[in-house]
Amino acid sequence: MSADIRPIARALLSVSDKTGLVPFAQALAEKGIALVSTGGTRKALAQAGLEVSDVSDLTGFPEMMDGRVKTLHPGVHGGILAIRDDAGHRASMDAHNILPIDLVVVNLYPFEATVAAGAGYDDCVENIDIGGPAMIRAAAKNHADVAVVVDPSSYATVLADLNDKGGTTLATRRKLAQLAYARTATYDGAIASWFAEVEAKEDAGEGAGAAAESRVFGGRLAEALRYGENPHQSAAFYVGGPARPGVATARQLQGKALSYNNLNDTDAAFEAVAEFDPARAPAVVIVKHANPCGVAEGETLVEAYRKALACDPTSAFGGIVALNRTLDAEAARAIVDIFTEVIVAPDATEEAAAIIATKKNLRLLVTGALPDPRGGGRLVKSLAGGYLVQSRDNAVVDDMTLKVVTQRAPTEAELADLAFAFRVVKHVKSNAIVYAKGLATVGIGAGQMSRVDSARIAAHKARDAAAAAGMAEPLTRGSVVASDAFFPFADGLVTAIEAGATAVIQPGGSIRDTDVIAAADAAGIAMVFTGVRHFRH
Repeated sequence: MSADIRPIARALLSVSDKTGLVPFAQALAEKGIALVSTGGTRKALAQAGLEVSDVSDLTGFPEMMDGRVKTLHPGVHGGILAIRDDAGHRASMDAHNILPIDLVVVNLYPFEATVAAGAGYDDCVENIDIGGPAMIRAAAKNHADVAVVVDPSSYATVLADLNDKGGTTLATRRKLAQLAYARTATYDGAIASWFAEVEAKEDAGEGAGAAAESRVFGGRLAEALRYGENPHQSAAFYVGGPARPGVATARQLQGKALSYNNLNDTDAAFEAVAEFDPARAPAVVIVKHANPCGVAEGETLVEAYRKALACDPTSAFGGIVALNRTLDAEAARAIVDIFTEVIVAPDATEEAAAIIATKKNLRLLVTGALPDPRGGGRLVKSLAGGYLVQSRDNAVVDDMTLKVVTQRAPTEAELADLAFAFRVVKHVKSNAIVYAKGLATVGIGAGQMSRVDSARIAAHKARDAAAAAGMAEPLTRGSVVASDAFFPFADGLVTAIEAGATAVIQPGGSIRDTDVIAAADAAGIAMVFTGVRHFRH
């Protein structure tokens, strides 16, 4: 046997996730490996007919304090941490009757799942594992002699080594140690973040927790990606943080693997479509390069899709389509008429899925639910040497008090379009301008250095779309316009008026608000202030 291979004589198993536990333990037992376990894990193994010792046999103490204390004992940690080739360590083991533990199989109390389920404070605290992380870290530190498994997905790796080598290789133990420390770091990070959120809510309400004294972010590899935004960049997709319906929770029903850009754009599209309550109306968002290029509500999904597509059919080619309701066959037929990268929806009918399946590369994702646009959570952006952390922009126009600041108030139809446009502009990169008419976008200007340029680009794209459709004039005639931030000068508003806008929604708050209001009054248009800005960089 190679010098770096370590046989396994005794394994300690204590798991919350019992997926694959019994077959794995049976395979160990068949190789003559002694099994030691705790609580519910021991019960599950014994019920499967396996001979398994209780951890109290190693410690000489029973589990106590409702299971809070059971493995924190030299009889356990000495068996894990002892360096097998160290004479002094061997003498200590002999003197205190400590048996070596060569394999530690531990996954932790389900703290993250408990928090995600909305459990109370005391339940969350009780699901903070103590003994588990201690054993994991001890085994990972002593990986020269001990193998540690923190996830059922690693069972096959250990068994492959045992079958092929008669023990675990150093390479395997190092890899398992890395996974172990990543798991405990992610676990502790989730606990620290939870405490920060609790403290923020108690001290200053939602949002203050971004300024916690220290922050830890962690995730688990969901998929290694072929490359990043560009082919020369490496990339991977990690899942972590509070549970939220979206790309991280979606099931891919068909299509080729998602790329970095697909994942980023799909997330943007699905977050945008979640602004539209499915109980009110079907809605569709089409995204290209993380910006909406068409958004609409309709009587049906297919009507909403066609209205969204009409805004900018050129940009929609190769885009992402997000729906706020179950994808049906009629909408599926319309979507596959042009090249589309990804469709994401809460669900899909069997007939719709069959239609999408005719396009073998088109990805279809179903999430089971929409994310809550009012939900909390943190957004993280990396900088050189650090991170920017902020609370999610969960301001929703339906909750805002709209202040009419012009002589003319908007009509009911204009108010509906203004609210619609402000839902959309929240998801367009700043500086952002959105023209809307009949609960559909008709012109979108995104990511410009000046607001007037965004207004011009949106109007220009509306003219191009009208020309392609054979219309005499662009749909911006008689539209409303939304701005994600205030107009610093009247020029951006004047551009929107020249494009045909009859009503405006914007945050307000500029030192030149009076000039902007005067320009609106001079043109006879209505304008409302929200008092809420939606910058998105």
